[in-house]
Amino acid sequence: MATSTVMQTVLATPAASSLVKNRSRVSNFFSATYVPLRGSASKRVQCKAELDDQKMSAEPSSTPKPKVSTKFADLLAFSGPAPERINGRLAMIGFVAAMAVELSKGQDLFSQISNGGVSWFVGTSILLSVASLIPLFKGVRAESKSEGVMTSDAEMWNGRFAMLGLVALACTEYVSGGTLL
Repeated sequence: MATSTVMQTVLATPAASSLVKNRSRVSNFFSATYVPLRGSASKRVQCKAELDDQKMSAEPSSTPKPKVSTKFADLLAFSGPAPERINGRLAMIGFVAAMAVELSKGQDLFSQISNGGVSWFVGTSILLSVASLIPLFKGVRAESKSEGVMTSDAEMWNGRFAMLGLVALACTEYVSGGTLL
């Protein structure tokens, strides 16, 4: 700021005006107010950038939000918002359901699937996929609704860990030949 004040003071003086050949180009960058000296009066220099920053900080930021695509192909694209979130939600429900059935009935994951688990899996997958896609088609993103502990990033990480947990559960039960718990 001191450098800015010195430069503006130097450029505002009449002597500097004669030294600067292209005054209009320089004055666009360094706008300063020149007050001539009278007795013990001093120069007053105002930095335009500081005034603009003060005005901008006083006004609420009204940056337009980027428009999100609601096309089916964009939502379900490889890097789209739906696939990982839906798979993570299904994995979280699947892992909790597999562990609950294992604790209550003593069945491993593969016997759960073969004893009627496929119909429950398909029904849950359809219901959860539709429920996850409806807000996305309306343009609402999970990131816009996340606050505090339950954030969209936490949901994504929990879904990733649930996917890994299901794979680890299936591999462990296959190798050991019995239930995990």
